[in-house]
Amino acid sequence: MSLHPLNKLIERHKKGTPVGIYSVCSANPFVLKAAMLQAQKDQSLLLIEATSNQVDQFGGYTGMRPEDFKTMTLELAAENNYDPQGLILGGDHLGPNRWTKLSASRAMDYAREQIAAYVKAGFSKIHLDATMPLQNDATDSAGRLPVETIAQRTAELCAVAEQTYRQSDQLFPPPVYIVGSDVPIPGGAQEALNQIHITEVKEVQQTIDHVRRAFEKNGLEAAYERVCAVVVQPGVEFADQIVFEYAPDRAAALKDFIESHSQLVYEAHSTDYQTAPLLRQMVKDHFAILKVGPALTFALREAIFALAFMEKELLPLHRALKPSAILETLDQTMDKNPAYWQKHYGGTKEEVRFAQRFSLSDRIRYYWPFPKVQKALRQLLKNLQQISIPLTLVSQFMPEEYQRIRQGTLTNDPQALILNKIQSVLKQYAEATQIQNSLTFTQNQNSLAMERL
Repeated sequence: MSLHPLNKLIERHKKGTPVGIYSVCSANPFVLKAAMLQAQKDQSLLLIEATSNQVDQFGGYTGMRPEDFKTMTLELAAENNYDPQGLILGGDHLGPNRWTKLSASRAMDYAREQIAAYVKAGFSKIHLDATMPLQNDATDSAGRLPVETIAQRTAELCAVAEQTYRQSDQLFPPPVYIVGSDVPIPGGAQEALNQIHITEVKEVQQTIDHVRRAFEKNGLEAAYERVCAVVVQPGVEFADQIVFEYAPDRAAALKDFIESHSQLVYEAHSTDYQTAPLLRQMVKDHFAILKVGPALTFALREAIFALAFMEKELLPLHRALKPSAILETLDQTMDKNPAYWQKHYGGTKEEVRFAQRFSLSDRIRYYWPFPKVQKALRQLLKNLQQISIPLTLVSQFMPEEYQRIRQGTLTNDPQALILNKIQSVLKQYAEATQIQNSLTFTQNQNSLAMERL
């Protein structure tokens, strides 16, 4: 069985070539289509991940099980003429964190089912996250589980993944694993933080040592060889209206430490909204897997709002068109279904409305799948497709896209404008990770390996 593409990529990184990969953490079809277009353009691997709260054996908040998510992704690939040979599906924060109010025994049973469903569906990058305390768990004064408990539960979940893979058709390489967690509950920071705790080297060393021993204890030595990254907090985060930027000097100890581990790099979460130079520096400092999600749906929201502003200007000139009322529909839907934002936004009614629409936390992303919002969005796109959007309006509301239209590299079509807006973010990640042509590289490596056999 050939090496997993991530192993090959990390092997290049560890040999001195500062490459990495970005992980698209979204179930939004516009985001996934934009990611496929970018990967196609770059001839690169494409890593798409579902989180444990989005997708699980019961459906998650998207209503999708792992098999459903895979089917949706492959259908999008077929619709957009994207060859999925470079596609890697991953599962993020897989473990018992969705069932923290249950007993450890019951929560871990659910977590095992979750892991099995992901691996059976063909997800091959598995983040094993057993860091959340469960009902009646003993914790320290900071509410954290003992590292020994985390490591043992991590090994138990890995054993399920390995068994499920052995029982599968094995048409893809064995799973690679990510361990550790030093991020907020999946879905983003719950409040603006005054200070970010950067993971200390001793904490990383403890995680690595205890996970390795737990794997050995459970007969998972071969699986440990496929542990390729550790999740740490390098000091990057975002909240409602603030971005905590990466400071290389503050993460220098982490950078130096991981250089002595031949198979490991770091996985950095919440890298959204970091500047392009800082993203590139993170990869050079061995944060070789960059997770991004809200920044992509934030770009989607910016594009749809821009189209709505254009529609508003055009409606008086085209009275036969039915107004989409997309912004009003979003407001009403969020007000009637506050579960996805009410713990994140506070203040006056006006402040809450502003945050609902413009917060970097982008809780609005949870509302795009709602039927009424989808109907309004379809109407908006239909309206703007029926008329030719004046370039003066495109220039006013989407100046980058205007320039590309003028240069002949972008079609003046509302969906194309949305996709380009999202791709402008993805392009920064592609350049930061130097992922371009990675598909060709991994294919060549496979060919060389076959020749040696």
